[in-house]
Amino acid sequence: MNDIIIKIKGLTKKFNGFAAVNNISFSINSGEIFAFLGPNGAGKTTTIKMLTTLLKPTKGYIRINGFDVLKEPDKVRNSFGIVFQDQSIDEELTAYENMYFHSILYKIPKDERKERIDRMLKLVELLNKKNVFVKNFSGGMKRRLEIARSLLHEPKILFLDEPTLGLDPQTRHHIWEYIKKLNKEHKTTIFLTTHYIEEAEKIADRVGIIDKGKIIVIGNIEEIKEKTKSKTLEEAFIKLTGHEIREEEATPLDMMRMRMKIRRH
Repeated sequence: MNDIIIKIKGLTKKFNGFAAVNNISFSINSGEIFAFLGPNGAGKTTTIKMLTTLLKPTKGYIRINGFDVLKEPDKVRNSFGIVFQDQSIDEELTAYENMYFHSILYKIPKDERKERIDRMLKLVELLNKKNVFVKNFSGGMKRRLEIARSLLHEPKILFLDEPTLGLDPQTRHHIWEYIKKLNKEHKTTIFLTTHYIEEAEKIADRVGIIDKGKIIVIGNIEEIKEKTKSKTLEEAFIKLTGHEIREEEATPLDMMRMRMKIRRH
């Protein structure tokens, strides 16, 4: 039986009475690759922000690597790495300098920093570019650097929020190869979101689909396809979430601020 590394029970987040995430419960096993899918505005980003201590739940329970997110946030943060959808590296620094500052933030012992930095850069095939300014990197190289940086403190869990968005197919393929290697060799648990559903179909052990703040289904891909009588995960996804085009995702907090701004004018 696998150990549970992420456990969520009754998780809810409300903004001004609106439930962006509405009483969801599920768990993820250690060493699993779990894809969290949903249309724009479904509640994916809000959920990830609560799991990574960036948002406080309205109610519910989250344990990450055995630690309570509300009571032990520092231990939780040390348990995971994260690659955000939006770029978060400093382009005016070299790859090595970005990694070095991250090592200080995570209090990695001074005598271990260089070895760890070189090892992570080698994993993503950027060791020979470590002294190059990031502003000279391609989009794919920047993503690989962000992955390397997120692994520097040797976390047990890696959160990936749309890690290949906007990248060409070849670069996307290489990034998923690094992630699969990481999962296989280091048993790192992967929690990912992606708009490229075929990626989830190729890489994920299990998939959770969320819409309108609620979990619709969780299971392995074959189970979901069988349940929806679909040939592909994408077909199943559309059957479960509908065909209508959704607006680009904005958090409920963003929407509340916009409403307040409209009222003032």
